[in-house]
This record gives sequence, structure tokens and C-alpha cells, in this order.
Amino acid sequence: MLLSVVATIKARNDTADKVRARLSRLVEPTRKEKGCVEYTLYQDNDNPSVFIFFENWESQADLDAHMKSAHFKECFAAIEGMFDLEVHLMSEVL
Repeated sequence: MLLSVVATIKARNDTADKVRARLSRLVEPTRKEKGCVEYTLYQDNDNPSVFIFFENWESQADLDAHMKSAHFKECFAAIEGMFDLEVHLMSEVL
């Protein structure tokens, strides 16, 4: 069963452009990671300071490895303090 993640990132103040640029860099290398089924970044049409990652992983171990990857750590270190984060881990009901 897949592990799904919906991560909402809200850029603070006038940092949306920098946050978007950094988050965008995560997509390509993450899609090449073991266990990554889907990794898509969205930007809210009505509020461009809101970004949503929709992710599907084969396992919790694969997701954990992603969060320990160099590109993940570098991204979030570069935008530290510029955003609020809400993460939902979900499994399919049926």
C-alpha cells in the first residue's frame, strides 16, 4: 500500500519567489529516488505564497530516506524561517 503525503508550505511575507525557486529544485532529483511513485509541486492560483507537494511513496522507509537526502536538507536549510509547514501522511482507505 502506498504512503501518500500532502505537504502545504506557506511562504511568509515577500519570500514566495525564493521559496518557489528552492522547492522547484527538489522535484527532478526526488522523482529519481528509490520508492518515489509521484512527486508533484503545486502553487495556489489565488494565493501564490501557498505551495503544495503531493507525494506517493512505496514505503515509510523510502520517505524517510528522501527526508535525509542532501537535496532535501539543502532546500529546507536555504529557506529556513521563510515558511510555515503542514504535513499530512495518509494511506488509502480501500
